[in-house]
Amino acid sequence: MYNSMWYVGSIVSAWTTFGTFRMTGSTWSWRIPSVLQALPSLLQCTLIWFCPESPRWLISKKRDQEAKEVLGKYHGNGDVNHPLVDYEYHEIKEAIELEEEIGQISWLALFRTPGNRRRMRIIIALGFFCQWSGNGLVSYYINLILEGVGIEAAATKTLINGLLQIFNFAMALGSALFVERVGRRKIFLASNAGMLLTFSVWTISSALFQETSSKVSGNITIVMIFLYYGFYDIAYTPLLVAYAVEILPFHIRAKGFAVLSITINFALIFNQYVTPVALDRIGWKYYLFYVGFLAFELGFIFLYLWETKGRTLEQTAVLFDGEPTADALFVEELGVQARRRESRKIVSPERAVNVERRVEIYPSMKRPESQITTSDMYEMKSWQNWEGASPRSREN
Repeated sequence: MYNSMWYVGSIVSAWTTFGTFRMTGSTWSWRIPSVLQALPSLLQCTLIWFCPESPRWLISKKRDQEAKEVLGKYHGNGDVNHPLVDYEYHEIKEAIELEEEIGQISWLALFRTPGNRRRMRIIIALGFFCQWSGNGLVSYYINLILEGVGIEAAATKTLINGLLQIFNFAMALGSALFVERVGRRKIFLASNAGMLLTFSVWTISSALFQETSSKVSGNITIVMIFLYYGFYDIAYTPLLVAYAVEILPFHIRAKGFAVLSITINFALIFNQYVTPVALDRIGWKYYLFYVGFLAFELGFIFLYLWETKGRTLEQTAVLFDGEPTADALFVEELGVQARRRESRKIVSPERAVNVERRVEIYPSMKRPESQITTSDMYEMKSWQNWEGASPRSREN
């Protein structure tokens, strides 16, 4: 949903220019769209002071009670002792303490293990794919694209642009609502196959118009632009950010997402400085580059993009790192948490009984680490959440 909301701003922009282009002889025809672009930033600067601080940030600054109050207000109907609030509070606190225990993660960690290299291969590829699939042609140079198929009237251009943004928003939002049912890989494959097909037809119809000035060819190009964007919207708008976050484990998530953003910006530089020159000099022939690149994208997605539907973050880690590596990382995490608990020197008869009962119920916990399975570790994690919960949460 997050990335799909981009089209809300795009719709406002498109239909604003649809109205202001008629203001001939007035500089406000371009001033109004420019001023409106500043409005969201102004609203952010004004309303940000009414937003609560992040509970994670508050806990990291040892302001635990304030964090509980925020969690209680938004997740516990005002009850700071609500079981869900207790659970989320302990989960956040443990994650922060674990991060502090592990320390700073270097950028080299993104490429140090085979699993992380697999992740970076996908992250970097998606960064380029989301900008080099041909979408940059219409996003930034729709005026040149439409003139290339004989559409010169400003009213027609702005109308097509406005309708396209509404169509884009509907397709992206629809895909976001059904992604959990269909799955990520299937959507990406359908998106790339559809883009390759429609962009190929788009290229052919544009070439025919340049050669014959056929109005039918021009109309086919407009239809293909809409169909092409429909296929683009179902994957690269709603899933670009979501999929990247899903495959990145928490300790490299921030840096991995930064790599995605950097890659996108590198691709944008190409779009901004190469595309207008290429369109001016070689016209529709420039589209052939994107046809080839879309074919490469489809092959890459088929070979390297894995399904994460219905998987927890731990199961996704196993998918990329393999069972032994993921198990080792999880055992290491449990070891860090166990050492932290030991350092607190919490001694109570109740805790001693719980530990003995835990070992009795799960004999696997007495086995060597090399023999511990992922299933065993999920059981241990459940016990950790139980021990960290309040009496009220346990009773619930």
